[in-house]
Parts: sequence; structure tokens; C-alpha cells
Amino acid sequence: MRRMRSEVITVRTGSRPTVRDITSEAERFVSGAGDGLLHVFVPHATAGLAIIETGAGSDDDLLRALDDLLPTDDRWRHRHGSPGHGRDHVLPAFVPPYATLPVLGGRLQLGTWQSICLVDTNGDNPDRQVRFSFLAG
Repeated sequence: MRRMRSEVITVRTGSRPTVRDITSEAERFVSGAGDGLLHVFVPHATAGLAIIETGAGSDDDLLRALDDLLPTDDRWRHRHGSPGHGRDHVLPAFVPPYATLPVLGGRLQLGTWQSICLVDTNGDNPDRQVRFSFLAG
């Protein structure tokens, strides 16, 4: 019988929209685990996960694109929280709260320049939980 191994980490995202690279945390979790699948899940209604390049401007480009697509104005029916917070609740429809990645020999099989990133546009919630789950193959 195969068992799934799971762990929750806390990630500080702060009070402004951010793209936070969590690849190193994911790599530590699967290190030496053999072959299988890593599932990453953010149990929040206002955050998501993206597999993108970071450090070359793509993370800022993503935040800018989200601002263009989901502006922080008063158009949103969901109105609690800071102004424009309704857009944060629409974010997971565009940046899903999960990702599944292959693991071979205890190593993530990301492509060149790919990183696992927590995307958080909600400044009202500065700390996020991320669940890593590994299912051995």
C-alpha cells in the first residue's frame, strides 16, 4: 500500500502583491523521495501558484498583467477588506491554487528557468500556508 506524505509550510508574503519563489522549499520536501508526483496546494481563496521564470522580470510582468486584467477598483461585488479586494477572490480562476509536478530520483523535473511561485495579490493576509504532498510512484 502506497502512502502519501504531506507537509504544510508558512510563507510570508507581506502587505503588497507578490510573486514568491518557493522552489527551494519544494526541492527540500522531495529530496531523496524517489520517483513520484509532487502536488502543491494553497488553501486560500485569494492566492494561487504559477510555474514561471523569476528574477528576469517575469514575476513583475505577471503582477502587472494581473493588475491590467483584475484592477483594484470598486467594480467588484465582493467588497470586504481593502479597496479592490474583490479582485483577489477572482485571482484563483486565472492563477490556480494548485500545481502537480513530476519527481524523478528525488528531484523536481522543472524545465530550464522554471520556478514554483506563490502568487498573492491580497495585502490583507500577509502569511500563507502551502501544502506539499508527495505520492510515490
